Amino acid sequence: MPFQNTLAFAKKLDESDVLKEFRSKFYIPIINGKECIYLTGNSLGLQPKSTQDYVVDELEDWASFGVEGHFHARNPWFSYHEIFPPLVTKIVGALPEEVVVMNQLTVNLHLLLASFYRPTKERYKIICEAKAFPSDQYAFESQVRFHGFDPATAIVEAAPREGEHSLRTEDILSLIKQHGNETALVIFGAVNYYSGQVFDMEAICKASHDAGAYCGFDLAHAAGNIELHMHDWNVDFACWCSYKYLNSGPGGVAGAFIHQKHIADPTLPRLAGWWGYEKATRFNMDKGFKPIPTAEGWQLSNAPVLSMAAHHASLDVFEDAGVENLFAKGQQLSNYLMFILDEINNNTKEKMIEVITPRAEKEKGCQVSMLMLQKGKEVFDALKQNGVLADWREPNVIRVAPVPLYNSFEDVYRFGEIVKNILER
Repeated sequence: MPFQNTLAFAKKLDESDVLKEFRSKFYIPIINGKECIYLTGNSLGLQPKSTQDYVVDELEDWASFGVEGHFHARNPWFSYHEIFPPLVTKIVGALPEEVVVMNQLTVNLHLLLASFYRPTKERYKIICEAKAFPSDQYAFESQVRFHGFDPATAIVEAAPREGEHSLRTEDILSLIKQHGNETALVIFGAVNYYSGQVFDMEAICKASHDAGAYCGFDLAHAAGNIELHMHDWNVDFACWCSYKYLNSGPGGVAGAFIHQKHIADPTLPRLAGWWGYEKATRFNMDKGFKPIPTAEGWQLSNAPVLSMAAHHASLDVFEDAGVENLFAKGQQLSNYLMFILDEINNNTKEKMIEVITPRAEKEKGCQVSMLMLQKGKEVFDALKQNGVLADWREPNVIRVAPVPLYNSFEDVYRFGEIVKNILER
């Protein structure tokens, strides 16, 4: 169906949307006395209305049972994390034994690097994308230094070609081949936080293994946004947060994936904690770590139940919505947004916006990054004054992400009208 830049067309798309009822399940922030156009779910997802009940249930059980809540709460805390694998597997494309919900994103990244970045004198390099999220960059730098190497020579960054904003897959694969004999690990953000580009994870993983290196991904901007197949793509490990597209609250509990071929290997180095110890004898408090032969073996501490309760509430919404529906609508929303932005550019005297997110559906998710060619910060500030919450990234990019659970096609249309009016002024 050809897109149209009209309110009637946007409303027609919303009427036929199989997920249209889900918007009412979320709290929408209020600006200027009315619901805002919230387009920053790629930074912090909105709160499901059910979250309060899930968290209050645990507070009530804490009040009622005290320590006995570990075994007698409605959802016993001792095994609370075991709720998540059946819900998470559909989101990241994994087997239940390959995933665990624990800690925060960068904590999990360091734990996984401890297992999968094992440099030698000959193989010590990490290959990643240029402009990786800063926390990832700092993790790589500190891990390299921890092992006695210099980040300047040990970290190899894949950058777009001159004048381009996206990385070409062939350039990534060529870089892996070029440095293959010296490479210990290849790790990318599945979706680049700045440009919104989705990388060809399957191809990158195969090239990494062909070069003799491990391969991992940071799924912070991918989990809940795009279709993922961590197991089938033979990815060694991955980690993600839950507060962006997964709507589980600021600083919410994170997740990790370790491929089936690694999870039962007790010789794989790791930083151990007692909650990763085999369950049958955990409370014997014996010396000598015996890991659970699943991704749970990477756990350090017992479950942060209040944070997990918020995560549980959100994942139940995902279960009701169906991930296939979410991924399909997310693509349609960003396609429509790109169409609207093109319409704006075509009707202004000079081009003001360059969309730097790739157009191909396999290379994007919900996020669309707008490179502002003029007066970017002024436009961004004016958006909030007009009831739009978007996201600014230096030096001149506005990131917007219409997400399928609570954004509508009317949101996208109205955003376009606001941008057009700002630019005309």
